[in-house]
Amino acid sequence: MSLYRVVYASQPFGYDDGMLNGILADARRCNVRDDITGALVCRADLYLQWLEGPEPAVRGAFARIARDDRHQDVRHLLSGPVEARLFGAWAMRHDPADSLIWTADEVADGVPEQADEDQIVAIFERIAGVSGPDAATRVSPD
Repeated sequence: MSLYRVVYASQPFGYDDGMLNGILADARRCNVRDDITGALVCRADLYLQWLEGPEPAVRGAFARIARDDRHQDVRHLLSGPVEARLFGAWAMRHDPADSLIWTADEVADGVPEQADEDQIVAIFERIAGVSGPDAATRVSPD
């Protein structure tokens, strides 16, 4: 099976703990069904998500997210084939943005859209707890 990834950023609409818990529950349920894994960085001004799995399923999930009214201004940042899963053990890894990737001002100024592939991958490698030149192709134990 070939693997595919999509990374996007969006602005939360009506962000609170209840909404976040609903998004995570929906994502985990659908992702298990569709063989998708990934991670979601969330805070009041930003959702940043990595999805990986079979290409048709990942494209379908991204299309659903783009139509979801809990997300505003969905911006595609990165997509393409990958050799292995970065989040193979996670139907949806939740990162409450403890890493403080970007400030609110940087998000407002469009920094996520200006990040290159290496920068985006490094953010998610840090969340996955991996590092090194082969980290993006590491297979997590299932």
